[in-house]
Amino acid sequence: MTDTIARLTHLQDTPQTQATRQQRAKAISATQACEDLLLAPDLPGGLPLAQRLAVAQTVSAASGVTALGEHYAAQLQRLPTATPDARWQAMHHFTQLLATQPAAADRAALLALPAAGLTTADVVLLAQLIGFAAFQARLVAGVAALAALGPAGSTATPAAPAAEALFIHPANLPAPGEPLRLNGYTSETLDWKAWLPVVDATQASAEQNAVLDASHPKARVSDFYLLLAHQPRVLAERSEAFNAIMYAPGGLPRSERELATAVVSRINGCVYCASVHAQRFEQLAKRNDVIAQVFIDPDQAGTNARERAIVQASAVLTRAPGSFGAHHLAALRDAGLSLHAISPATLREEGGVPVAGWIVSATKGTTAQTSGRSSHA
Repeated sequence: MTDTIARLTHLQDTPQTQATRQQRAKAISATQACEDLLLAPDLPGGLPLAQRLAVAQTVSAASGVTALGEHYAAQLQRLPTATPDARWQAMHHFTQLLATQPAAADRAALLALPAAGLTTADVVLLAQLIGFAAFQARLVAGVAALAALGPAGSTATPAAPAAEALFIHPANLPAPGEPLRLNGYTSETLDWKAWLPVVDATQASAEQNAVLDASHPKARVSDFYLLLAHQPRVLAERSEAFNAIMYAPGGLPRSERELATAVVSRINGCVYCASVHAQRFEQLAKRNDVIAQVFIDPDQAGTNARERAIVQASAVLTRAPGSFGAHHLAALRDAGLSLHAISPATLREEGGVPVAGWIVSATKGTTAQTSGRSSHA
């Protein structure tokens, strides 16, 4: 069965792109499984399908990805129209804020949701849905650009030139593995404290226990996992997608996946997420020079042409996915990335949000940014 991304980007018309994308079969199936769960008509909880579809449509529209917005609007039109109330208005405001200004989705913005009548489980579901829709919008934009990418050497509108690279002398940086602290960001391990009640591990259900056991060795003492465990099925599916994108063999090297995700986290203003991916990059690459550049100014980051192309593509896809096109991928290819490498490089979109709530891009910062605070461990 054709998945949503393939259908919206008409991949049946571009067999080569379809074949390239199929090299990430696990990520494809995991992404579709997330959509199917988050927008299942019978998903338990206090967010009816019409409201969930409206949230997804709002995020898609805010991202500027028309095809995805129309996809959700068409489904929404088949359902009875509900009269907006104070609860929906609070949800809509939070959705707009998180989709467009994630760093502004602070404690006060989050706590306005339970004040409007949402349960903690509903707030977690809402944040995960916003993060997923932001991720999905960037996925649609990236795959469409990949489908439109002509052969090497073909004429394409060039991407805007990147700003001149920022030079940081190695003598001014700590040794890799030592804490890097610049511009309010750090590579050191941070703690994460929830702003909402977390699941009591001693009172967890069988389903919650199962997902906690599968998530992380310290999940039972981690506010992050104990908060997300309010929605155990969503946490399980989100983890499947995250692992398929970040850890699958082949394609873009692991260190460069972490670099792209660190860029997304930095642009989204998620200090916690940036610290996680900065630390992982250092562990894999055994250096921190480009991370220092990202912390100071992501628009000037990259120690070589390849890194700069990855950083620039990640930045555009994070900030303005509706403007992302084949010329941005051509710059990646010109820097030496193959189609196989380009696919995970540009289709990860943590974060979007983010990335940790939703993976990077873009998503990943979503739940982490809006459900708790980070602090030094």
